[in-house]
Amino acid sequence: MISFAWPWLLALIPLPIIIYWLPAKKRAPKNNALKVPLLIQTTSSVEQSDKQKKSPLVVLSLCWLFFITALAQPQWLGEPVDIPTQGREMMLAVDLSGSMDIEDMNLNGRNVNRLQMLKVVLGDFIERRVGDRLGLILFADDAYMQTPMTFDRKTVKQMLHESELGLVGRKTAIGDAIGLAVKRFDAKKESNKVLLLLTDGQNTSGKISPEEALALAVNKGITIYTIGIGADVMMQQSLWGAQRINPSSDLDETSLTQIAEQTGGQYFRARDSQSMSDIYALLDSLEPIEQDQQQMRPLSALFYWPLAIAALLAFLYLVSMNFSLLSLLFIRKQLTHQHNSVNSTTTKGQH
Repeated sequence: MISFAWPWLLALIPLPIIIYWLPAKKRAPKNNALKVPLLIQTTSSVEQSDKQKKSPLVVLSLCWLFFITALAQPQWLGEPVDIPTQGREMMLAVDLSGSMDIEDMNLNGRNVNRLQMLKVVLGDFIERRVGDRLGLILFADDAYMQTPMTFDRKTVKQMLHESELGLVGRKTAIGDAIGLAVKRFDAKKESNKVLLLLTDGQNTSGKISPEEALALAVNKGITIYTIGIGADVMMQQSLWGAQRINPSSDLDETSLTQIAEQTGGQYFRARDSQSMSDIYALLDSLEPIEQDQQQMRPLSALFYWPLAIAALLAFLYLVSMNFSLLSLLFIRKQLTHQHNSVNSTTTKGQH
């Protein structure tokens, strides 16, 4: 349905008619000091029919009608749409340390580094979180809030894909990442606080130790799910040929398991893209926040339609007036020329 943001402005529509039909004594005197433009003088000096005299009034009235309609801000009010209000408050903490550059991950049949795999798989995970409020923390030497809590999953995914290795250092500050999440969650009194921590190493930097950050998280009732990233076996070329190595030897699974279990979460091991799919089922089983159902009705502005019509009518009116004026001037010039020619001929005849 169509509605108006400022419907009271529609009361101005009959204003020109009221002014036009005012008693003659209330109108401005004809012999005032105001100079009438040449355009009006020339046009009014030509005899016109009643129909031609009324045409400008009709056009200007229509312009006024559409202009006031546009000024009243018409808008289309759509059908009610339910807003998803049951969801989770979930913070994603992503490791950007130097070891995330190791190419030991298999993604769609090709080897990629850990961050590339994480961007693809976690990006799909973000798309699944309809109704959740998500935030993004990036950490290495320090932890930084990249995206605050928001329902805008597209922005969170974009900020994840724009992250680069070395952006915040080369080490791993797990304690700082947890501490920053606790700080951001602190303002949320009634929410299902979940932290998803993704790392491929152990704490080697930061101002807060993982133990101190864990105590803060337990005190605030934050559930932490930890994910250890990295393959168990990787072939590496050396002077003695290809050798099997463990690229995840620095992964502190003991600490990550302890952090998850003490907060009521769970530790996962992501050796490839398929391994991370196990996270989805568990997070989907979390109890969402209970809130009142909300609805919204989308609004679409329509003011530009009557405004465009008013501008078009005014433009066509000015063009027609100028065209008429030019035609009259041309006819007058021709008549004057003919009159001068006749006078000249008559004068010669008399001589």
